[in-house]
Amino acid sequence: MATAAKPEQDDRPLACLCVLCGLPAAGKSSLSRKICLAAGRQGWKAAVLVYDELIPDQAFHAREGLLDEDPTSQEARTAWKFHRNAVLRWIEEFLEKKLANDSTAFLTPPLEDVQAENAPLLLVLDDNFYYPSMRYEVFQLARKYSLGFCQVYVQCPIEICILRNENRPRPVPGGVILEMAKRLEAPNSKKNQWEAKSVTVDSSQNVSKCQIQKIMELTSSAMSEPLSPVEEDEEVKEADRQKCAANIVHQADQACRRLISETMKKAKEAGASSPNMRSLAAHLNESKAQFLQNLRVRVLEDPNLNLEAVNVDHVVKTALLRFDTERQEILLKIFQNHFSI
Repeated sequence: MATAAKPEQDDRPLACLCVLCGLPAAGKSSLSRKICLAAGRQGWKAAVLVYDELIPDQAFHAREGLLDEDPTSQEARTAWKFHRNAVLRWIEEFLEKKLANDSTAFLTPPLEDVQAENAPLLLVLDDNFYYPSMRYEVFQLARKYSLGFCQVYVQCPIEICILRNENRPRPVPGGVILEMAKRLEAPNSKKNQWEAKSVTVDSSQNVSKCQIQKIMELTSSAMSEPLSPVEEDEEVKEADRQKCAANIVHQADQACRRLISETMKKAKEAGASSPNMRSLAAHLNESKAQFLQNLRVRVLEDPNLNLEAVNVDHVVKTALLRFDTERQEILLKIFQNHFSI
């Protein structure tokens, strides 16, 4: 059985933020309940914070638009980000109030029902967390309050996720799951040092007791090694690089969307058939998703990138030339020189 050793220099109860990430219907909610039961058997306080219950429905509709590549206003994008930030603020308030009575409404089970006042606390965050930047925000919270931090990647074949999703009371559009699968970046400790305490769980079938035990050992280890609120130089640089990459990719995404929209409009005006229009849209969106993913990787791994003096507009314009070349190749392939766009 995993046990968390309490640091001698600190009398506060041990605590850990555990991030569950994975596709919709991968089995995160079921796994979170099993983790809480296992934690309770060890004498820990444990509860789940479910993002779906904290973010209003209209925000999820906006997210679906972002992921399935339908045109979405900047206002909708801002709203989605606003709601995610609100959840982070709620978690921070929860931590600051140290389990105040008005801070547990969305926890499962409510922590008031758990005994042992000084018992270790395990707070499981149930969301897709498909980008590392989303998970890094939770890592920063854990570091700010000197908590443990770990991640569980709930891995499940996309076909199974889609089948499970269809049986849900409120299924996610299938296109959203397909698009999220393209964008999902699993924890990678080789790329991000802060993701060192991570484990992958196969949820295609029932999660085994052995896998649960592995998760409990991970959380115990994270509790025993709480993060320091003091930011090391390398960590600061990594955070800045993540922000820079997010900004560049966001602006490139906007530029690509405008280019795709113009291309589709011209194709329609040129008399493209409906099958060709659908094929063009699918190929352009697939190319854009891969282009943005590659761009993000290049920014993060470029050792010569000066974060203090980077010209974002120049980087975006230069990168966009590559996407425009791919766009022309797609047009040529689909329309075979029948007309020029």
